Amino acid sequence: MASVREIRRKIKSVKSTQQITKAMKMVAAARMRRAQSAILSSRPFAQRIDAAVSDLARLEVRADLDAGRAVQIHHYFDRRTTGAAGLLLVTADKGLCGGFNTNILRSTLLWLKARRAEGKKVVVVAVGRKGRDLLARIKDEGIEKAAELVGIFPKVTFAHAELALKPLLERFDSGELESLDVITTEFVSVVSQKVSEKRLLPIPEPKPADAAPSEFKFEPGREKLLDALLPRHAKAQAYRALLESQAAELAARMNAMDSASKNAAELISGLTLWMNRTRQAIITRELMEIVSGAEALAQ
Repeated sequence: MASVREIRRKIKSVKSTQQITKAMKMVAAARMRRAQSAILSSRPFAQRIDAAVSDLARLEVRADLDAGRAVQIHHYFDRRTTGAAGLLLVTADKGLCGGFNTNILRSTLLWLKARRAEGKKVVVVAVGRKGRDLLARIKDEGIEKAAELVGIFPKVTFAHAELALKPLLERFDSGELESLDVITTEFVSVVSQKVSEKRLLPIPEPKPADAAPSEFKFEPGREKLLDALLPRHAKAQAYRALLESQAAELAARMNAMDSASKNAAELISGLTLWMNRTRQAIITRELMEIVSGAEALAQ
């Protein structure tokens, strides 16, 4: 049977851990609120640039149809049949966030397995230490790590999205990549996060039926405007993926630390009950020894 001193030592250790988990929960909660604000502030820009790209693409389609030409918008809209598969993988830099990293790494392995089963080469840019470590453990010559970006959370900026996407955009522009996907974790709510797999490139081509009439004039021209807007559009989508992952990670860490604090409280309660019972048993045994000794002396 453990002594009262040993139980008290265990209680003290658990209380120290509980203080750490409570502090980590408060820090994650404060950072998560800032991350939510960043997501909300980035949405208007993303919506506007989506609308601008969509409108320009429809105008290009209408112009080609009116001129009787084959529809050719921009190579970001091209459906390619050859080339490698590009992937922007966004994970966390640290653990202690529940199943956040496990879920996204599991989905990433399934994505890699599917592309390799198709015989495609894979080019990956890993954002976050967990994704980088996963790629380091995979021994497959068909999977190339083009770049890595670690230590950027929880202070993500648009410049980070540009750095992460640059090697993939260069390879897509050169025709080396057939497609470019993004795997990240979306922030649904404080208690809910989900892994997301989205196709970044090629962009879905607008249908001819949706093409708007060419009622606008552009200077220097629609083609040059698309050349400037489309890379910015792709980077905006990558930036949004980083922001979503950042907020989701902080929410997962806050929930994990909250659960750990509650579990510590339950453990402390159980240890305290055990200590009281042990102390009561010791007192009872000592009383019985005193009574037995008194009876022996009386005889």
